[in-house]
Amino acid sequence: MVPLKLSRRRNPIRRQRLVLNDNEVYDEAVSESFPIYNKSHMICLQMPAGAGDVLVTSFGELGENEYLDPRTAQVAIVDHVKQVCTEVRPATDEELSSAYVEEFRSALDVEILKYAGEAYPKGVCSVYCTKGKEVEGPGFNFELVVVISACRLSPQNFCNGSWRSVWTIEFQDEAQVLEVKGKLQVGAHYFEEGNVQLDAKHECGDSTLFQSPDDSAISISNILRHHETEYLASLEVSYSNLPDNTFKDLRRKLPVTRTLFPWHNTSQFSLTREITKELGIGK
Repeated sequence: MVPLKLSRRRNPIRRQRLVLNDNEVYDEAVSESFPIYNKSHMICLQMPAGAGDVLVTSFGELGENEYLDPRTAQVAIVDHVKQVCTEVRPATDEELSSAYVEEFRSALDVEILKYAGEAYPKGVCSVYCTKGKEVEGPGFNFELVVVISACRLSPQNFCNGSWRSVWTIEFQDEAQVLEVKGKLQVGAHYFEEGNVQLDAKHECGDSTLFQSPDDSAISISNILRHHETEYLASLEVSYSNLPDNTFKDLRRKLPVTRTLFPWHNTSQFSLTREITKELGIGK
């Protein structure tokens, strides 16, 4: 019985219910907030019976609590509050891309899966068709979106981190050009003897030639690799300079008294005494 009591005591959902003390209001609030949180953080859930993983994103959202996994052509039904996949069904033809678009989507998925496995060992990725999935052949435009989500939680070491990137690729048939636009986001949280959080965002763009499915996939993955590597390197340079540059610029070298504060002997100061002196109280 002891483990059961401990698990209940540590359950954040149960604590929230107790604080709110109104189940009806709580159920209404979580039904709205949990889906927003799960999609914005692009969480990954395991599908039942070893069917694979599914990313919870707006790009794969088909209906209420239903999310497409294009790689396995399955639709996962998700419980947002418990953050679990309750069941899986096969995707219908209408929910999937045409055979022509699927050639480009699946080829790109293979390359991105390879890249994500090298760059983000704990990351997951997916490629969605967001526009023109009914296109049956050359002569029309369509759009693919690459999503990469990686999260490393290490609360025992007082730190958590996440990476999320969304790449939109416009296949412009007439111009024979692929326009690539990326939105990158890095999050970190360190809370040992303090509370430091990082939320960095970056947008970038590039383009390449419209080629065969395999060649286009390689070109796009190279663009992603280049920009993401470049952005991470710039972050490392920026934060390595924080102690010597940025932090020093955030505060005075000396206070207005032009005297260093005696941190080693703060007992000689009394806030009450100083206020009393300044206001002339007790005179």
